[in-house]
Amino acid sequence: MKILVTGAAGFIGFHLTSRLLKEGHEVVGVDNLNSYYTPSLKLDRLAELGITTTLGKAGKIIKSQSQPSLSFVEADIADRVFMPALFKTEQFDSVVNLAAQAGVRYSLENPFAYVESNVVGFLNILECCRHNSVEHLIYASSSSVYGSNAKTPFAESDEVNSPESLYAATKRSDELMAMCYAKLYGLRSTGLRFFTVHGPWGRPDMAPMLFADAISAHRPIKLFNGGDMERDFTFIDDIVEGVVRVITTQPIATESDRPHAIYNIGSSRPVILGEFIAELEAQLGCKAERESLPMQAGDVKRTYADTSLLEQRFGYRPTTSLHDGVKAFIDWYKNYKLTDI
Repeated sequence: MKILVTGAAGFIGFHLTSRLLKEGHEVVGVDNLNSYYTPSLKLDRLAELGITTTLGKAGKIIKSQSQPSLSFVEADIADRVFMPALFKTEQFDSVVNLAAQAGVRYSLENPFAYVESNVVGFLNILECCRHNSVEHLIYASSSSVYGSNAKTPFAESDEVNSPESLYAATKRSDELMAMCYAKLYGLRSTGLRFFTVHGPWGRPDMAPMLFADAISAHRPIKLFNGGDMERDFTFIDDIVEGVVRVITTQPIATESDRPHAIYNIGSSRPVILGEFIAELEAQLGCKAERESLPMQAGDVKRTYADTSLLEQRFGYRPTTSLHDGVKAFIDWYKNYKLTDI
């Protein structure tokens, strides 16, 4: 199968691309390599896949030196000239759209970046798919669409009409646009609501990396809401396993005859933040200093995934314990030594 992975230099995109290549698929990766966080980490991920490149080579397709079935191009999914041309030339069987402006708090500072990438960019992907007979579009949504819902665990049938952040609103917009294209054009699509992904090569703006950096440098870690938070931490390998299963199974039509589906993808085991920190402390061999701060705008107190639909349809069940996942992350962290982040 020939698959386009957008956001291929990102955390999930990198791991998914690696897995798809091992499964024997042909992959074209796209990423705009923006500076939301240090591009050097993104370039290092690409180097692990045999892609040697530097910033500023937009539009140039680069072949992997170690993976014959992989090529990469620096491009923005909102580019309404380059992306349609790429789709027309490559004729993808499936598309996995992971490209997005991430981060809840940053959406308070730079809202236009979220609309440009997550809404305009996603619309461009939808248009490219429908005009090039793509068989299946899989796209990243987020647990943030559930907002501060009091009912847990969060189920796909719950109301998602009260987002706590612009980031969440853009992700819900993606779901609605995909539903519309499924109805109007028969575009088969599946949205995956990711729950707090962690593991090696993770993003430096997320808690695991922020905490590991602070603990290693003997700086206080910032605990919002005094640390009274729970997250459904899900190890990256479990996430990728779920995505791969979805890629190979097209969605069935719903009662409204829309070939579109949405699934939660998480561990279904919410973890108190203090427990996660304790695992980091044990693996790093030092105690964390704590700085208690109030709840941040856009944050939610708890996330908890009901993954029964994904399990029923695809046999998906996460298998990595918190301990094993944190150990894998810290083993990588110690080796990589992210001193520049």
